Amino acid sequence: MMRSLFSGVSGLQTHQLKMDVIGNNIANVNTVGFKGQRVTFADVYYQTTQPATTANEMTGLGGMNAMQIGLGTSVSSIDMLMSTGSAQRTDNSFDLMIEDDAMFIVSDAGGTYYTRAGAFRIDKQGSLVTPNGMRVQGWPANDIGTEIMRGTVTDLLIKTPENESTDPSTTTDVNIVGNLNVNDSVNPDGTADPVHSSIKFYDSLGNLYSMPITFTATTLDGANGETTWSIEVPLAESIPASPPKVEITDENGNKYIITAPVFQPDPAEIKFDVDGEIILDGTEEVQFTAINLRAAEVRDADDPSVLIPKPIIADVGTQGTGGGIIKMDLSLVTQYEAITNLDPNLGTLDYKGTGKAAGTMQGYSISADGKISATYSNGDIKLLGQIAITYFDNLAGLEKVADNVFRSTANSGDFDGVGTAGSFATGTLEMSNVDLSREFTEMITTQRGYQASSKTITTSDEMLQELINLKR
Repeated sequence: MMRSLFSGVSGLQTHQLKMDVIGNNIANVNTVGFKGQRVTFADVYYQTTQPATTANEMTGLGGMNAMQIGLGTSVSSIDMLMSTGSAQRTDNSFDLMIEDDAMFIVSDAGGTYYTRAGAFRIDKQGSLVTPNGMRVQGWPANDIGTEIMRGTVTDLLIKTPENESTDPSTTTDVNIVGNLNVNDSVNPDGTADPVHSSIKFYDSLGNLYSMPITFTATTLDGANGETTWSIEVPLAESIPASPPKVEITDENGNKYIITAPVFQPDPAEIKFDVDGEIILDGTEEVQFTAINLRAAEVRDADDPSVLIPKPIIADVGTQGTGGGIIKMDLSLVTQYEAITNLDPNLGTLDYKGTGKAAGTMQGYSISADGKISATYSNGDIKLLGQIAITYFDNLAGLEKVADNVFRSTANSGDFDGVGTAGSFATGTLEMSNVDLSREFTEMITTQRGYQASSKTITTSDEMLQELINLKR
């Protein structure tokens, strides 16, 4: 009688514990990266009232099975279900979902932990952190932001003063494409009429300037039907030309007056054949030498005769003594019977030597392999670091700590301190893997099991009461 009573008690205890687990699962149905649990039972404590026997030839009796009475149930295991949860798109650049069964690595003063919740953010110090402040681990980039320096993982420091901006660079090359029509460079009376254009370039501080240039047809239908054009930088007309001066203008309209002939190109002409194609003999590559901004005067935009205080001046082009060299490529200019249309561009034809202004950070992006990059206003992209992940021999052997993190145990395997690169869905979070339909079904069976166990107790109690009543 007492055995059934205590068996019922063990049933109440185990079903209550299972209900606790189910309740926790349901409570975390919307917890990012949560891994549900399940409870399994095992029977315990059998009392053998008769052991098993084998057949006996002397008595002629066959073998008999053992007779045992079970004494209840106990919790066999509380397993962690490590299946991947559903994906939720957020479009937040720092929300990541691991696409396999690895773990993010995070840390605080208490040690290293692991999580599947990829809802990260940047704190005031510029570190990449979890919502509870743990620092995300990974590998930093080199000083110039071109390569990831792999090794032992460390805190990912994303926003630093060095990463807030990128350096400017000087323009060393320009190119001009388009067409020059001879008729546009000759007046009706046969005198020369230059074709006007301009080029732009950056100095070493990232200031952008424009400079006029002219193209004049000097030899028409010369030997072999060739046409020669001279290329010049016109003198500043509004400034007394003693000595001769040339003029460039910055983005703010300030005019920089520089003594000629520092801008006179050498060589200063290009040639076209009878078909209007440029003759590639080296003259199509023009150099403007010794652009000395440091020695320039700065004039008022409205009245160039008035000097204004000189701003900070830097070098231009290939670095030299107070100046530099800008190379101009004209190899794609043609001389057809079509409209004159010149298009000056920064850099070479393969976009080298363009120069650039200083860049300010505009935002972040994370690639599918966890590399974090910053984008800048001048078009620069700089690597800041890479998020690392780790794998465990037995993922279900990890121990839950709370705050969506786990720690390793003797049965999970250890983290090697280095980690590996992962594969991520960016702008996406992994949601809880709790299946509500399964949990509610488990809740029903658990409730019925609890009711049945309680009924066992009340029935045993009634039987004991009947036994006591025999004495009356």
